[in-house]
Amino acid sequence: MSDAEGVITGVGGIFFKCRDREKLVSWYQDKLGFPFDGAGASFVFREDDDPEKLGYFVWGPFKRESEYFRPSGKEFMINLRVRGIEKLVERLKKMGVEQIGEIEEFEYGKFAWIMDPEGTKIELWEQLGEPPIMDE
Repeated sequence: MSDAEGVITGVGGIFFKCRDREKLVSWYQDKLGFPFDGAGASFVFREDDDPEKLGYFVWGPFKRESEYFRPSGKEFMINLRVRGIEKLVERLKKMGVEQIGEIEEFEYGKFAWIMDPEGTKIELWEQLGEPPIMDE
């Protein structure tokens, strides 16, 4: 993988609405051994281009009434891992891609949101630091 800025580096997670979040989480824990951490299940891996660095993929069930996916009317949202989120968002806006809100930064990463042509909300995520340790 190159060191280029403003690029997608992989899928960071899948987030979806469900009818009964607690029941679904229990099923995935009990039947498939998902490591539920309170918000979802985080699967840690080593980065290909830097094996000393840890990354993670998130499986994230949301309650059906959640408004986090708005303005999309879809039942899911895709999270893409990026390097150089500011450059990527700038380039996408120049190409006419709709940005939702502003870039937000937390201790675990920077986030931006865009819409694809079919109305799916895409969350762009640039990981900062190591994956957080979540309590069950």
